[in-house]
Amino acid sequence: METSKLAKSSLEQGEGILRLAPTWVPRSFCVPGRRIKLHPDDYYVLGGARGGIDERWFSSTTPAKNGPLTGENEGLSPVVYEEGGRTQQFLLKDAVDELKGELIGSRLWDEYQSWPIYSKFFDNMGPLPHHVHHNDEKAALIGQKGKPEAYYFPPQLNNHGGDYPYTFIGLAPGTTKDQIRECLVNFTKGDNKITNYSQAYRLEPGTGWDVPPGLLHAPGSLCTYEPQKASDVFAMYQSLVNEAIIPEELLWNGTPKDRIGDFDELIDVLDWELNLDPNTMQNRFMAPLSVRNEDEMRDAGYVEKWICYKSDAFSAKELTVLPGATVTIRDAAAYGMIMMQGHGTMGVWDIETPALIRYGQLTYDEYFVSERAAQAGVKIVNLSKTDPIVMLKHFGPGNPDLVLA
Repeated sequence: METSKLAKSSLEQGEGILRLAPTWVPRSFCVPGRRIKLHPDDYYVLGGARGGIDERWFSSTTPAKNGPLTGENEGLSPVVYEEGGRTQQFLLKDAVDELKGELIGSRLWDEYQSWPIYSKFFDNMGPLPHHVHHNDEKAALIGQKGKPEAYYFPPQLNNHGGDYPYTFIGLAPGTTKDQIRECLVNFTKGDNKITNYSQAYRLEPGTGWDVPPGLLHAPGSLCTYEPQKASDVFAMYQSLVNEAIIPEELLWNGTPKDRIGDFDELIDVLDWELNLDPNTMQNRFMAPLSVRNEDEMRDAGYVEKWICYKSDAFSAKELTVLPGATVTIRDAAAYGMIMMQGHGTMGVWDIETPALIRYGQLTYDEYFVSERAAQAGVKIVNLSKTDPIVMLKHFGPGNPDLVLA
């Protein structure tokens, strides 16, 4: 069946909700934290040269940028369509291109002609290097988009904190550009000691952080849910992490070819005011906020909280449906979702939370909800008498529901 018919048939069959297949992404510079439910035998299934799989991407129409060994369609979410005992898969990107506003809503389609975000689980055993994501202006120089992102640390995936559950964010007030430039010049001389000029914060499950473009950050070792703009642009500014050398090519990863070697260009990527903000904790930390009165929600059988709400590029919620409850949840915008806990039904679909997933195995834990279905209301039934359903929902820019007191 051709893609246009597949897309329409899938949307009709799911009554406005598409079932997605797991999308696993390796990173050559990472050591998997082994908390994203992938089978232990499959973390290096793509081969040692590709590195371990420590990311799972959700509702992604964004290809991963993993160098010359990157696999075909790596990072792109497949839609699963079943009919007459036969299963077919096609890309969510193609579904968006075919269905346009019917899937993501005319508001987003008219402005972006694409699904402009995705989310992921990032699961590293140790910390990442201090690095930066470029803004739209700088990313455009290499044909990409800027990348704001946010973090939330799901309790369900953080039974242990990994090797270093602290994140460096920004630079200490008083740091000069010359000091950071010297660190970058010393990138190939061992430890360039850039985190001497930063400060780390302890990470707590059930909370999160907002990370705009231009802000240096070295994510810690909690398993992280990351909504972000549809981009995979970054540059590593720290040369040694956990005794592992970071290749120099990653320092220049987001730099136009004609500017490679220009350390002033690297400094210019940084939002200096943002990095030296003396109120980083107040301005970037995110504790969950109830969508409405919590007692009223509990009486109705659910609790819903904003978990990512400081960026205008995306937002995210955590929805909990109480044991035995049946609820209808309405949202103003399309969203992707991933199950964290429990089992039941969502519309015409079964939803469940697998304990272990083989590479290439299909699941019933990830879906994309069209704007029309979200606005009409999605019926969720919790079939357990003891276990809540918990799901995370990621929305595109300009979510009309995101109105904070």
